[in-house]
Amino acid sequence: MAGVTDLAKLLSTMNPVLFPQTYVYCTVAYQDQARYQALEALATYREDEGLTLVVTRAAADEAGLAYGPLLRRITLNVHSALEAVGLTAAVSAALTREGISANVIAAYYHDHIFVPEADAERALDALRALTVA
Repeated sequence: MAGVTDLAKLLSTMNPVLFPQTYVYCTVAYQDQARYQALEALATYREDEGLTLVVTRAAADEAGLAYGPLLRRITLNVHSALEAVGLTAAVSAALTREGISANVIAAYYHDHIFVPEADAERALDALRALTVA
């Protein structure tokens, strides 16, 4: 099934969902990645400086990992095509208007936005407003 590329359709049908878990971004040395397999990272990304892990706060605490801000995940429940143009920009603009930072991860089926935990409900409201605009 092909993903949606039409921006108007993406925005009107994206159905943002806020997940209850608190997530954090951590980094570990790439050669140590096997030690962290048990954390079941939601996402990983290999950079020159190390391996970034997106894990629950509980998993990071249990592993003794340092991390940055506490985040919540909002998934846009629409099958967005990887080549779709404008969805990330529209989401970012809506959150910028509310003064909310966003870290976006585009996966095969959906886009996932990580926002500061304290702003999660406001972020969800801002994204829902896009579906009726």
